[in-house]
Amino acid sequence: MGHPADKRWCSPGMFRLVWLLLAFCLVGYSVRRQLFWHLSGRASCPWCECDCSSKAILPLPVDCAKDNPEMNQEMTKDIITLLTEEISLHKSVSGDNLAHTKELVMDARKTSLQYQKEAEKCNTGMETCEEAREKAEASLSEESKLSALWEKRARDNGWMNE
Repeated sequence: MGHPADKRWCSPGMFRLVWLLLAFCLVGYSVRRQLFWHLSGRASCPWCECDCSSKAILPLPVDCAKDNPEMNQEMTKDIITLLTEEISLHKSVSGDNLAHTKELVMDARKTSLQYQKEAEKCNTGMETCEEAREKAEASLSEESKLSALWEKRARDNGWMNE
């Protein structure tokens, strides 16, 4: 009930035919643009005055940039000049990296020196506190002895603990 009685439109042959037509249209569209580009009046790029052969499938124009002075200068450089430029660039980059590393090392040294000074201050403070504690301990011990002596004298003279 839910399916149509005529299954001609869903057959595998019809499916292949649709795919074949789709592929043919896609190939035709791609080839048409390459074959008839010179007939279209609205070209998206300016005309290049190249001496290109029309027989090549993938035309690679050799002299399209012959009027560009920057390109001519780059193309006329020999391998020695190019390698020299590359080496100088590497030296420049490594020099920049070295300068940055030296700055980082100097910052690390300054920070380390600052922490060492703080640690020395802390150690000096600890030594001062330790000396003060030892003096207080000695003074307390002396005071305790003196207190015990006075208590003994008081007991000898008749003082009684209430």
